Amino acid sequence: MAERKTQENNASVRVFLESVKNETRRKDALAVLKIMESVTGKRAKMWGPSIVGCGKHHYKYASGREGDICSVGFAPRVGSLVFYLGNFKGRAKMLKEIGKHRVGPGGCIYINKLADVDVKILQKMIGEAFRHAEAG
Repeated sequence: MAERKTQENNASVRVFLESVKNETRRKDALAVLKIMESVTGKRAKMWGPSIVGCGKHHYKYASGREGDICSVGFAPRVGSLVFYLGNFKGRAKMLKEIGKHRVGPGGCIYINKLADVDVKILQKMIGEAFRHAEAG
């Protein structure tokens, strides 16, 4: 089986985020970094070449496939900020309250810019997702 690309590594989170070309996306990504580290109490790490994450969660599928992934994470993509927050109690309600967003495959949450959402709800979502992932 091929090795997963999305593995924790020692690349610099700050260098990666400061290399984001779109100024709004770069500023938003740096703000999200502060939020995520504050809410989780963990220092962010790079996961693969483009995901910034806090914490580590081990998963195992019924198929037997297993691995590690960040407990919560985000990626500043060209079209939007993509959040990897997993599933947790109250997620659907918070998604109704957060503001302008869309949900993609695998439950990823896409936000164009932080100004489009209620940052307090985003903070709450990050915290709930982190606690859920860390609990296993």
